[in-house]
Formats: sequence, structure tokens, C-alpha cells
Amino acid sequence: MTITLPHEYTGKVRDLYDAGDDRLLMVASDRVSVFDVVLPDVIPDKGRVLTAISSFWFERVADLLPNHVISVDPADFPPGSRPDADGRAMLVRRTDPVRMECIARGYLFGGAWTEYREVGTVQGRPMPTGMREAEELPQMLFTPTTKAESGHDLPMSDAEAIAAVGADVFERLRDAALAIYERGAAHAASRGIILADTKFEFGLAPDGELLLIDEVLTPDSSRYWPAEDYEIGGSPPSFDKQYVRDYYLTLDWDRTPPAPPLPEAVIAGTRGRYIEAYERLSGQSFADWYGG
Repeated sequence: MTITLPHEYTGKVRDLYDAGDDRLLMVASDRVSVFDVVLPDVIPDKGRVLTAISSFWFERVADLLPNHVISVDPADFPPGSRPDADGRAMLVRRTDPVRMECIARGYLFGGAWTEYREVGTVQGRPMPTGMREAEELPQMLFTPTTKAESGHDLPMSDAEAIAAVGADVFERLRDAALAIYERGAAHAASRGIILADTKFEFGLAPDGELLLIDEVLTPDSSRYWPAEDYEIGGSPPSFDKQYVRDYYLTLDWDRTPPAPPLPEAVIAGTRGRYIEAYERLSGQSFADWYGG
């Protein structure tokens, strides 16, 4: 990229640049990670899809909780941030991130299914007997985890989460996460998509205001299943990284870097799923998103 703003941070997917005046330029790359490992291959246009979907959702849930977005219009970006950031960047308010991953889930899948299969609970909460993988939970759950700088995030009990962030902040995070998930799931259902679970991040602005930050309800942070293909008892077809995870689960790989390369068919299939998720959810053509 030709960005000349001061670089602040590189994550698994996003790069952050100092945009001055308590602002950051957040740029979504085409990198992809699974099992906390950044893969050697990229998914073309993935960063633009993530930015397009986040922009769509940030607008739709802003009444539930303010967010950090200032603009996604490259004309509003500071000098030094164009042209490579077009369509994949957001100008955002600087925040102090809450050091906790806030997960809302409505279905028994992923780590929740693993725990249930072993001990019959989801993050310590008893569940009905006889449930199957990908089955809808009796009620939405807020299941926070640690936010690890490296390695795997670890499940947290409510008591551990309260000890980490305080009772007041915990309640605000839980209520916001469940409200946003509920709205997202309802809209997705109206478009023939099941939002199985999702991960949110929150931050505190310099004035102490709690904000929704990073990305929201994207295929990277969420599990989306096409309703027409959904079946209980396995791993449903998805619009998210599960397609890539499922490929790696067929390999004899110990989930430590470096990861084996992705076949071209998996790369193309993943790109197509991400774009289809955006178009079905938003009702807009990805080609109209900054030349996507």
C-alpha cells in the first residue's frame, strides 16, 4: 500500500494509522486467519467486503450504541491515505479498547458445541440434554472471552468478566452485544440468512463514552448460514471463514505457523461467499462499492 500516515499497529487483518486529532485510519487488508494463525494466502477483495459490510451495519445499529466511525468516504481521509485505502478503510475515533471479546450467540456451534459435547454446558451454563451441533439455543447467550495479544482467547465466566471490567461496564457490554445481535439476526433472517453467533469489540473514547469499534457483523467476526441449506447435526454451509476452517480440518496440520497454502478453489470460493454475504445482507451490488 502507498499509505504514508504514521503506522501504529498491524493486526491479523487490519492496519491502523495515526490520522491526527484523536483519529485513526483503519485499513482492512485481504489477509485471513484461522485458529489464530494468519494464512500465507490472501482472499482478493476481502478487505473491501469487510469494510462494506461493517459500514452497512454500523449505520443500522447506531441507535443501539454509538460507534467510532467518522467516515468511509476517501474524500474525508487525511493526506497520505489514498489511493490504496479506497473502499477498504474507515476514518474512526481513537478509543481505549475494552480488553474483552464480547460474543453473542444463538446457536450451538464452535467452541460452544465443543464444551456442550464434553460437559453439557455452554460457558458454564447448563443446557438441555440431547442438543445437536448447530441447533438453536433456548435463548441468546452472552459469552465473553479474554482478548489475547497472541495465541487463543479463553472463555470467561460472568464473574471473571465482571472482575476484569467492572459490573457496570459488564452490564453495558452484555446488553449492547445482545441487542445488536438480536437486530442483526432479525435483519439477516429477512434476507434468508441465519446469524449463528458474532463477536463485538468495544472501546472507551477519551471522554469516557462507550463505543462499538473495529468491525461489526462481518463474515470474519460472525457465523452466517444460508437458511435454505441449514440443517441441524453438522457444520452448515456458510458465508464466513468456516469454509476455510473446514478445509484445514481435513489436513494433518497442528494449527501452528506456518499454515499450509490454500488451494485456488478455496480462495475463489471464500471470496465468492464473502461477496454474496454483503450483497444478500445489504441488497446492494459489491461492484458499486468503490469499484469492488
